[in-house]
Amino acid sequence: MTQQARIPYITVEDYLEGEPRSDVRHEYVAGQVFAMVGSTLGHNRVAGNIYTRLRRHLHGTPCSVYMSDVKVRIKAADAFYYPDVVVSCEAADPSALYLTEPVLVVEVLSPSTETTDRREKRLNYQKLPTLKEYVLVAPETVQVEVYRRGQGGWEEVEIYGPEDTAVRLISLDLAIPVAEIYAGVR
Repeated sequence: MTQQARIPYITVEDYLEGEPRSDVRHEYVAGQVFAMVGSTLGHNRVAGNIYTRLRRHLHGTPCSVYMSDVKVRIKAADAFYYPDVVVSCEAADPSALYLTEPVLVVEVLSPSTETTDRREKRLNYQKLPTLKEYVLVAPETVQVEVYRRGQGGWEEVEIYGPEDTAVRLISLDLAIPVAEIYAGVR
């Protein structure tokens, strides 16, 4: 006999109220919540290396860099995600629960999230009018993909590998050495 079960719908308000009290972080998409899994040491180190370089670069500017515990809200997609690294130049209240105007989002890929990061999240993040670059970093191999918004929309992707010297982030006027991204991992 086939059984049916209702998938519970969670309102944005209930999600935002419950998330700070939860032992596990959850991403939210259209009324559904999805538990976040932990990451490997290599994944964490790559994200930390990028965060550290961005923090030094942005010191003294109106922009701030945040790591994986800060949510980004994409109202047009009815979604909240926890990117691995995010840069925003919005004047955010320090007690705010999420950002809405990132200029750069970095996702470090893992086997459990790669498909979502490449498709669903990329397409949803690109709905943010302030976002200029979406970066995917493979921690197991040396590969960095930078999706860039141009005059006509999201029309450019640059792929960097072990033969490249640095990854260009035009939105921040920065080139991060590939070796620095992978320091302590490779």
